[in-house]
Amino acid sequence: MNSPIVIIGAGPAGTTAALLLARRGIRTVLLERRTSPLFHPAAHVINARTLEIWHEYSPELAESIAAMSPPHEQVNLISWYGALADEAIGSIDLLSDPERKAVVESQSRYMVSHIGQHILMPALWGAVDAEPLIEFRRAVTVESVESNSGDAHVVFRTVTDDVSEVRAPYVLACDGANSATRDAAGISLTGPVLANMGSAFFTSTTLFPDDGRPLLSWIYTPELCGVLIAHADHRYILMTAYLHPAQEIAGNGRRFWEKTLPKVLGTHDFELESTGTWVMTSQTADSFRRGRLLLLGDAAHCFPHTGGFGLNSGVQDAHNLAWKLDAVISGAAAPELLDTYDTERRPVVEKFAEQSVANHFRMDDIGTRVGITNAMLARATQTIRRAPLNKIPGRLIAPVAAAATRQQMRRSRSLRQDAPGSAELRAEIAAAIPLQLEHFVSTGLQFGYLYESPLVAQDASPKPAEDVVDYVPTTYPGARMPHALLCVDGRLVSPHDVLDPNILSLFTFAGADWAPVVEGLDNVRPGITLVGVDAPVGVDRDELISLYEVGETGAILVRPDGHVAWRTHDSAGSGAKLADFVQRRWGSYFT
Repeated sequence: MNSPIVIIGAGPAGTTAALLLARRGIRTVLLERRTSPLFHPAAHVINARTLEIWHEYSPELAESIAAMSPPHEQVNLISWYGALADEAIGSIDLLSDPERKAVVESQSRYMVSHIGQHILMPALWGAVDAEPLIEFRRAVTVESVESNSGDAHVVFRTVTDDVSEVRAPYVLACDGANSATRDAAGISLTGPVLANMGSAFFTSTTLFPDDGRPLLSWIYTPELCGVLIAHADHRYILMTAYLHPAQEIAGNGRRFWEKTLPKVLGTHDFELESTGTWVMTSQTADSFRRGRLLLLGDAAHCFPHTGGFGLNSGVQDAHNLAWKLDAVISGAAAPELLDTYDTERRPVVEKFAEQSVANHFRMDDIGTRVGITNAMLARATQTIRRAPLNKIPGRLIAPVAAAATRQQMRRSRSLRQDAPGSAELRAEIAAAIPLQLEHFVSTGLQFGYLYESPLVAQDASPKPAEDVVDYVPTTYPGARMPHALLCVDGRLVSPHDVLDPNILSLFTFAGADWAPVVEGLDNVRPGITLVGVDAPVGVDRDELISLYEVGETGAILVRPDGHVAWRTHDSAGSGAKLADFVQRRWGSYFT
């Protein structure tokens, strides 16, 4: 089938899907309603796993993106304040444990990075523009997506009112939380609305010294309670909650922030760049696939920002799906293989959602001491969206909502340094701050999620314990193959560098023993390539063998996306078990 895949939406999920498919020689038409990337920042946490996935397309692209992040020594503080003019109540220093940092550095060629989406997206759009297999169409509106047993039919309108259409084997909806493509397909979202958020993006050269800018600053003042995020070039984004869309913060954001920022920043200079609003939800689509339509990123699932899983999970969606689309389009696999996309990704994103929501409400361990909590905010937000309050005209309910918000924020006066009992209250909060660590350090979830589906073997050993903060490398089926420097054919590589993009890869320290087994499976689909590995010079061989958990004679079967499909501690004499697994599990999809 020579028709291109259509991707709707050129955000992180859509651009990543287009690039990964191009790497596999698959043409795409990428449709985007904007003419240029959104300048107002959204996400800013780029996980190491996300950089690994971009590295799969182009090491140069991934390395150039990683280089956009400030040095970790400049973005290591998470701080809590009453007023910004006061001394911080307390902080979490993400570099306070050098041993943990050294361990994390050994687990990937990349580290978690802090790159505003307004900086990231021009780089991804540039990569898309440079890729000849991607037709990037900006300033278009998709009017309809219809699919049948043969293909999908996409109709879109240009800014000059020209109507075009394209037929495609599959359509990927990557058009965000308010996905019109998802809604038109009748796919519902399930989950609560937690808050309405307003934000201001501004520049201030005097707010913090260059060597003392917290990455995140939680602020509790009578004028505003919210979080301040530091970006590059002395830029910041300040976010706070509101209750009703008719409030000034939503209806005339620039006027609201021009009045509010001086109250929050005091005498510090600022230049307001842009304003925005968004709805914080924890919602998941009831299905990630409907026929020839597949949902990725925020179109499929939305989380609170507390944890930084949103952008990263969309990139992971594209990674899980790209090799499966390749197999189906090439005719190597049946279309039913695409059903495993939902099967594998849904439990993972639900785990991310659970952690994000837990982080959001764990903040109440601090907020409850001030009398301002996210639980109260969620109840108020949900109440005002329901009858009878949602029947009241906005011009009447908005002043009430704004007054209620101000009344709540006034409780933060107890943090003023001249307030009675302030010292004791600030000490209580400082003692509670270390308990927020899972909000900001989630290496265990970043690397440790497992896929479970018919493509993954059952394993007799106990399932690895889940840990949000610390990642323990494992080759348990479904896990990401652990990173380490290996010697393969005389080259120093990571296992992810030598994965076959289309078939299964069998890693073993006993390559000569397993070679006849793999040769004997030559007709078993999707096919297996042997990767004989050894320890590089200067690397402790016993430690490396221990890392991969199958001993000197065992083997690990790895999928094109780097996740383990099967493993054995036994020697090559157990090759019949490998054949049985591939024939029974993968044979039902591959012909």
